[in-house]
Amino acid sequence: MTGTRLYPQRRYNGLLECFFRMAATGVVPSRFFRAPLPDKDHRTKVTGTPSLEIVSHCWRYAHMLIYQLSSIVLYPPTQSDVVVTVFYTDEDIETKRLLDFIGSHEVGRVRWNWQPLPREQLFRRGIGRNRAALNTRADWIWMTDCDVVFHAGCLDSLADQLRERNDVLLYPRQEHRTTLLADTSALLARARSMLRQDEPLSLLEIDRSEFSPHPLHRAKGEYQIIQGDVARAIGYCDRIPPHQAPARHWCKCREDRVFRWLAGTHGTPIDVPGVYQIRHAEKGRYRKHPVWAGIRGRIRRLQSGIRGG
Repeated sequence: MTGTRLYPQRRYNGLLECFFRMAATGVVPSRFFRAPLPDKDHRTKVTGTPSLEIVSHCWRYAHMLIYQLSSIVLYPPTQSDVVVTVFYTDEDIETKRLLDFIGSHEVGRVRWNWQPLPREQLFRRGIGRNRAALNTRADWIWMTDCDVVFHAGCLDSLADQLRERNDVLLYPRQEHRTTLLADTSALLARARSMLRQDEPLSLLEIDRSEFSPHPLHRAKGEYQIIQGDVARAIGYCDRIPPHQAPARHWCKCREDRVFRWLAGTHGTPIDVPGVYQIRHAEKGRYRKHPVWAGIRGRIRRLQSGIRGG
């Protein structure tokens, strides 16, 4: 059971997406568009060692994914069993090379799970997330993005928080993040240079002085830690057609708001130190359109300034 469906009526997807964005405000009952949520009394509480699946997507973002995967090798879990799932496409040569490199590392309590997808399915993030949610065997599944880094103490602190809980949805109370970085920044340029050359790859460490703390107020796109029984029951926007439709290009990621509506919660905050996010002005999905990429970068910097960083 993969949860992946094909919706050939692509011209209707935009209208459907608008409908579900409106529905997610609460004007439509979510129970019409998902399987029943497991009752709290029937959701598992882990008393011993929790298991966790971390799910990322990568399309031309290997220069950020290298920091995420390096952090798991450098700061591996000791209090939980972790599956690291990355959805990618084989035609993304840099990402494929990175995954081959990371996969050569044997890390205690960690299992690498590389999942190739056709490009049209990779471009709709909800497809991979839904597949992972429906098929996970973990007690919890963390839907994240490849620009998030799990630094020292992160995974072990998370394991402590996950014991004896069965909330539908959790998220870190705080993250540390950079300003919007240009591709020429030292952090990104260093990774790009290594990935584009034939030299051997190595693990990369972030400079934590480039990050500053910021509170989180809901379980947004890269910070959704879903209880395993819930994930297996309702998937990830499993019955929402526009978020399960293959696409010709990378789609704007708006499905997290719809998922919160389906789950009936904005999430419960938990204390998890060591969560870092690399923020970037130039989006990899716009790389084939340099003029638009430049415009998008300037817009993102302006928005960041208005929002206070």
